[in-house]
Amino acid sequence: MKIVAVIQARLGSTRFPGKVFADLSGKPLIWHVIERIKFSKFINEIVLATTTNPIDNELAEWAQKNDIKCFRGSENNVLERFYFAAKKYDATVVVRITADDPFKDPKIIDSVITMLVNNNLQFAYNNNPPTFPEGLDTEVFLFSSLERAYKESNDDFEKEHVTQYFYRHPELFKQENIFNHTNLSYLRWTIDTEMDYKMVKKIYSELYLDGKIFYFQDIISFLNKHPEISKININVERSEMYKNLLK
Repeated sequence: MKIVAVIQARLGSTRFPGKVFADLSGKPLIWHVIERIKFSKFINEIVLATTTNPIDNELAEWAQKNDIKCFRGSENNVLERFYFAAKKYDATVVVRITADDPFKDPKIIDSVITMLVNNNLQFAYNNNPPTFPEGLDTEVFLFSSLERAYKESNDDFEKEHVTQYFYRHPELFKQENIFNHTNLSYLRWTIDTEMDYKMVKKIYSELYLDGKIFYFQDIISFLNKHPEISKININVERSEMYKNLLK
């Protein structure tokens, strides 16, 4: 079994262009995302999946300079991009990672991978319904499931958001959700806007240490002592994926 983390990333964000290179404690956001995933006990390979749009040449060049595997594919059909990236690197299991989430937690990722394997699932996740903060979303699926979605889906929303075909067809894919013991889905730990970035920078300035990792519970403990920080981006609108998840 080969478990491959595929990170979808591009520079052409509408609300916060170039955010994957936004500075956090002296390193770009995308660097932190990759470094945090490396703490997973089960992921065998990490692939940055960006687009063939010339605007993303800079991202591909950065990956090459930093010895990070990179795949370039469709800008709008992210499902297709994932399929060919996973196929190229011979994935048996795929972990979907979004590049605008600076707090991805390898312990949570590993728990979702474990659930997929132990329960003989085709799709496992922690965000339907969401009980973790937005930005800790973890989705893990078999390559065979990804291949089926790629070949069968004809819906633009499903092609843009990769896993929507799975959610919309539970009769085709054996799937389960992991719940957090407390519903914290109202917390926003992703970067889509300058306000999100401001909040994340404050947490990194307090918790980040070079060569080490801070976890979900470390952030919660810090925010419990500094509740004003969570309020910085509380009014930012949720992503289309969340709003359309169960449609």
